[in-house]
Amino acid sequence: MSTKILIIGACGQIGTELTHSLRKIYGTDNVIASDIRKLNNDVVNSGPFEVINALDFNQIEHLVEVHKIDEIYLMAALLSATAEKNPAFAWDLNMNSLFHVLNLAKAGKIKKLFWPSSIAVFGPTTPKENTPQYTIMEPSTVYGISKQSGERWCEYYHNIFGVDVRSIRYPGLISYSSPPGGGTTDYAVDIFHKALSDKTYECFLSSETKMPMMYMDDAIAATINIMQAPLEEIKIHSSYNLAAMSFTPTEIAAEIKKHIPEFTITYEPDFRQKIADSWPASIDDHQAREDWGWNHKYDLETMTKDMLENLSKSE
Repeated sequence: MSTKILIIGACGQIGTELTHSLRKIYGTDNVIASDIRKLNNDVVNSGPFEVINALDFNQIEHLVEVHKIDEIYLMAALLSATAEKNPAFAWDLNMNSLFHVLNLAKAGKIKKLFWPSSIAVFGPTTPKENTPQYTIMEPSTVYGISKQSGERWCEYYHNIFGVDVRSIRYPGLISYSSPPGGGTTDYAVDIFHKALSDKTYECFLSSETKMPMMYMDDAIAATINIMQAPLEEIKIHSSYNLAAMSFTPTEIAAEIKKHIPEFTITYEPDFRQKIADSWPASIDDHQAREDWGWNHKYDLETMTKDMLENLSKSE
């Protein structure tokens, strides 16, 4: 029997690449992509696709029954910067969509689910360097508050109802194949596009704002790895710290200049600076590495080279 997977939020920044990767592993027809609207893109056109509202339990339950779904990846969310503009809707979407899939798992209608958390769960009182797995968590954004609450509910559903829920705290994610999704770390994607098109970039964060980042290839690999790991290897059912690299806008600009010598960067911090200041500068993820063998592939140098090569083909 093949594993049947439903991805909710498949047209988002992570969902797009996750859908393609899972279809290569499990077969196109076994991975049902879904999102709030049907776009004319690769995700929609390359395999089964359903329009779904992540806030509608009956819609999700219907898809699970019709397609005989075993696993759900819940990727629908309102990210940090976007969520601050509409806090009530962000809370509604980020929390109630999670309750819907947790309750499907509780009822035995799915076997396993993945729900992404974020470094946004941390806050200004959290240790900024090598932020530990277990530490002070006082998030100062709606996105962070919803993700921290979600972690607690995931752990609760596992402990009380035996739900097999798995999660990782994504750092900032960088990808050449999908646009930024409204997060505070978006500058690290946009900077590559502007470097190629304009040879200059105005950054919305200050020059020395250091944040944890990860290349999308590594994030997708981690997501699939944690879901494929035997249950006994998963020791944390709130969410795992995950890390690859940390850098500042100054450092990524210097790396880009190695490939595009005329590139320049200026700084004009906006409301996202306050969000970034509340987040860690680096992450301690030794438990993910020890428990289920996480290991990143890309650092700043190799990521920059790959981003510029791939974007050069499409721009």
